[in-house]
Amino acid sequence: MAARVRRGELAAPDDDALADRYLMADEALAKAGFTPYEVSNWARSPESRSEHNLLYWTGGHWWGVGPGAHSHVGGTRWWNVKHPAAHAARLAARSSPGQAREVLTARERRFERVLLELRVERGCPLDLLEPRGRQAARRAVAEGLLDPAAHDAGRAVLTRRGRLLADAVVRDLT
Repeated sequence: MAARVRRGELAAPDDDALADRYLMADEALAKAGFTPYEVSNWARSPESRSEHNLLYWTGGHWWGVGPGAHSHVGGTRWWNVKHPAAHAARLAARSSPGQAREVLTARERRFERVLLELRVERGCPLDLLEPRGRQAARRAVAEGLLDPAAHDAGRAVLTRRGRLLADAVVRDLT
């Protein structure tokens, strides 16, 4: 869909309409016994959460296998060629299917950690933030974007309203 919007084939969705739909989904899921454990994921219990996705959001290590698969270990990310035929040809030639890799700097890793950990229900530790980010966290609490009790306990945890504006909160905190 994003590619079709970029090409002008589809109009970009209205942000207010998307927010309304998110809130409707959140309410319906809550009534069905689901709670959010990440900005866009709900579960009925901790056991039914996606452990696979939690690896991404908490900076875990993973190996991706197959065409277009991504991997991450120790701050290095790499990804395979996307096309299945190209992937198969490389394997048949006993060559790596890897297309490219990137090594994140310490600053990029910190930014990514804030970005991803803030998305999960436990949030991110305030001591991960620079002084300017900790000031922004206090403002976000006052604006109803971060949970005050979690802030008092040393964590930045998004409120329901904060989940709607998560990207803006991350920009302010980093």
